[in-house]
Amino acid sequence: MRSLFAGVLLTTMVGWPATAQDVSEGKRLFESRCATCHGINADGDGPMAPALLLQPTDLTRLERKNDGQFPLKRVVWRIDGRDPLVSHGSPMPVYGDFFEGRNTVLKNTSGQSITTSRPIADLVVWLQSVQQ
Repeated sequence: MRSLFAGVLLTTMVGWPATAQDVSEGKRLFESRCATCHGINADGDGPMAPALLLQPTDLTRLERKNDGQFPLKRVVWRIDGRDPLVSHGSPMPVYGDFFEGRNTVLKNTSGQSITTSRPIADLVVWLQSVQQ
């Protein structure tokens, strides 16, 4: 009975999402996947910006444009494709598949949990760190 309990506990623990994010990994992911359009400083001034029908968002001002609250759910959903954005006649590149990995849980300021992959969580915490 004891080994059955240990097996159930281990299975449950392995299924628990991680909660720690890596800001430096988020920055690396941003630079390799997002900076072409959004700019190396996330200000919307990337080298591809002039070619886009809709200009990339200045990602350093997401909080400011959202009454001082970082729009966590919207950002996660834009990246993973649950909330598509059309730019240059087609959706913003959806990196949900590329950023697949172990699930983690992020919480917004109201305590709402948002499940996403670890790479997206890393990217989002970096975006939170560059808010002006």
